[in-house]
Amino acid sequence: MEDVDESKDREGPPILGNDQMTSASRASGFEPEMLLDSARRFAAEHTGLLIVDMQNDFCTAGFGAHRAGRDISAAIAAIHGIRRLLDAARKARVAVAHVGFQTLPNHASDSGPWLAQRRRATFSAEDLCLAGSEGAAFIEPLAPIAGEWVVYKHRYSAFTGTDLDLLLRARRIRSLVVAGVSTNACVESTVRAGFELDYYICTPPDATGSWDRRLHEATLANIDHRFGLTLSVDEIVDIWTPPGSS
Repeated sequence: MEDVDESKDREGPPILGNDQMTSASRASGFEPEMLLDSARRFAAEHTGLLIVDMQNDFCTAGFGAHRAGRDISAAIAAIHGIRRLLDAARKARVAVAHVGFQTLPNHASDSGPWLAQRRRATFSAEDLCLAGSEGAAFIEPLAPIAGEWVVYKHRYSAFTGTDLDLLLRARRIRSLVVAGVSTNACVESTVRAGFELDYYICTPPDATGSWDRRLHEATLANIDHRFGLTLSVDEIVDIWTPPGSS
């Protein structure tokens, strides 16, 4: 009986290099459409503006974070840029979501790991944005209006335990501009989650802020390397403003 070399039968498909894989995927039609131009990527009709944690406890003197010793000057400075984005979004009919942090009374929204870390967090408190409190209210210059989404979260990411992804997909949103505070905590967590849910991401440096400038800059650098773009407020407003508009 003739011997058969079974090793040949066990061999998988040939291993392709990166260039060969790219050529093969294009030839086979596997490569998805990509929005490479910023103006197309963040066009008003398929972009959502997420305004994260612009609440009294994070942005107003005399409230929670400020009482805990946090420098809120960067949060206050970000208000102007966020307001410009919000005004432009409303004019261009960009979908807007106001995302707020919320702590439920009697530790109802706390787990052991969450509370343990909250208690050792820098310039923070375990009762920030207590549900129904004045500290949980959105700051007046950025207050929601009728037709804009209000989404409350109990963790850093705007997507964890919320219906935000469902709302965005119902509106066929493909891209997100994520603004607010803090750059290195809730903004970053939202950016990472949004990117891994396959949204295009932009985080404008002049519409975000952190109590620590080094963490702010490091987060933006990381976003630019791995998760999205860091266009300025001016660049985004230009995209959302039709030619010839005043």
